[in-house]
Amino acid sequence: MAGCAENPLDPGAGPVQRLASELRKLRSEAGSPTYRSMAQRTHQGASTLSQAAAGERLPTLPVVLAYVQACGGHPEEWEERWRQAAAEAAAEPRVEDEKAKPPHRGLARFEPADADLFFGCDELTERLFQQACLRRFTAVFGPSGSGKSSLLRAGLRERVVIAVRADFLGHCAQHPGLTAALRDGTVLAGPMSRDELREAVVKPAQAAGLIVERACCMTSLHSGNWASCPLPVMRSSHSP
Repeated sequence: MAGCAENPLDPGAGPVQRLASELRKLRSEAGSPTYRSMAQRTHQGASTLSQAAAGERLPTLPVVLAYVQACGGHPEEWEERWRQAAAEAAAEPRVEDEKAKPPHRGLARFEPADADLFFGCDELTERLFQQACLRRFTAVFGPSGSGKSSLLRAGLRERVVIAVRADFLGHCAQHPGLTAALRDGTVLAGPMSRDELREAVVKPAQAAGLIVERACCMTSLHSGNWASCPLPVMRSSHSP
């Protein structure tokens, strides 16, 4: 992702930021390839690889190994580094805070500070990321409650993209200049798949050190037509 400065990291702040800092160093030593070119060499998206070195949450091992592969690193060495970081992160004491936010945002939209709890939209985020890299103006359309605002704030972040309710598409088409700008620059936020819904329910809880029982998750996914349910409503069913 050329031209986008990454946020500074503090390797002494913990295992997650240390690993992210080491990944950035590896990329720098490899000649600082763009994340888009790294994605072309692996089976991971550019935004996924970028997030691996953001230092906000521990990336999965497959993502780290893909990052390392794209930069010419040694997989065995980096797998050991990841396992050490994962063990240290798991051993970190969790301070009980009665005022702590629940992992599921319910009806509230996700903000940039909630990026480490935003799951289930990787494919959509990647499509939007690629579109935003190629065009100066991009719009994401979707029905009310489809998660457009959360996608831009916690998923994409730091990109010039607008979110528009799908029922306003006709109004946009009344303006020739806007119509021309939106041509080939539109991404549609549609229903989530069952796997994406499961990820949106389970992974925020895991990130907060909690466990969603399998039976509870399966009951929730099978008890209603979540594919057509507004995303905030689905998430609110798992909030306190």
